[in-house]
Amino acid sequence: MAQKIPLGELIKQKIVLFDGAMGTEIQKLNPKPEDFPDGKDGFNDGLSFTRPEWIKNIHRNYLRAGADCIETNTFGSNKIKLEEYGYGDKTVEFNKKIAELAVGVANEFTDRPRYVIGSMGPTGFLPSSNDPSLGQMPLDKIREAFELQAEGLLAGGVDAILIETSQDILEVKLAIEGCQTAMGKTGRKVPIISNVTLDKYGKMLLGTTVQAAYTTVSRMGIDAFGLNCSTGPSEMMPSVQWLNEQEDLPLLVVPNAGMPENQGGKAIYKMAPEDMAGVMKDFLGQYGKVRIIGGCCGTNPEHIALLRKIIDEKQSGNNR
Repeated sequence: MAQKIPLGELIKQKIVLFDGAMGTEIQKLNPKPEDFPDGKDGFNDGLSFTRPEWIKNIHRNYLRAGADCIETNTFGSNKIKLEEYGYGDKTVEFNKKIAELAVGVANEFTDRPRYVIGSMGPTGFLPSSNDPSLGQMPLDKIREAFELQAEGLLAGGVDAILIETSQDILEVKLAIEGCQTAMGKTGRKVPIISNVTLDKYGKMLLGTTVQAAYTTVSRMGIDAFGLNCSTGPSEMMPSVQWLNEQEDLPLLVVPNAGMPENQGGKAIYKMAPEDMAGVMKDFLGQYGKVRIIGGCCGTNPEHIALLRKIIDEKQSGNNR
């Protein structure tokens, strides 16, 4: 197998493909309450322990489709979220074991280097807001929640950390600080990718614009900045255009399979793989700072396989 160069170097050399959705792929398996740890329905991250083959097969399917990177099943595994399920005091060990599961699957593929990205989703609180419940979590507790998660992911061997689906820019800052503290504690440094989630008007949940979000975190020592979730790729276009004009950081673009539609109380994503690949091909053709693409909610291995195809076509064209 070719030598595995650090991910930060790889994105300078080529466009890197992340995997697709984890949550909507789990939903397809129709998990029952008894599938989750202690019968705690909806505890998706806990399926890594009670149904590890489910999670391994989701990872394998994305790697077979051509993903360079898979994300750990730890979206909700910061300490605050784990406390809701009674696992808060096991945050480091919990994340370490899930990361090791993903690393084990990635190592099954020897055709070329594959990478594991430590996924860190939001805490569910909004520290920038004045909401009487969501805005009252102490900042130190939020920072610690991410620090312990990052410590576990680093111990489990991830190649980068992805702060994703972020809705509050203050929480993003706390997460970045937590990751940096964890790297100091463990003596292991990997790239930090900071993602935010925008509505169709280009704003975060509390009204922060993409310009303000980028300005806030771009000088905090992160290695890439990205957009994920919330919308399909087309709605991201104006924000990506502005980000592409900045000088600082490579960009990640990981949209949903279109805007979610509510059907019977469930979010349904209808953007076909061909349609998504067509828009993403335009992104890669127009915006040279976009170095990482992938799929969020509603995407599956078929979406990723077509994204692999457009990347390969672009890169083979560049090499002629």
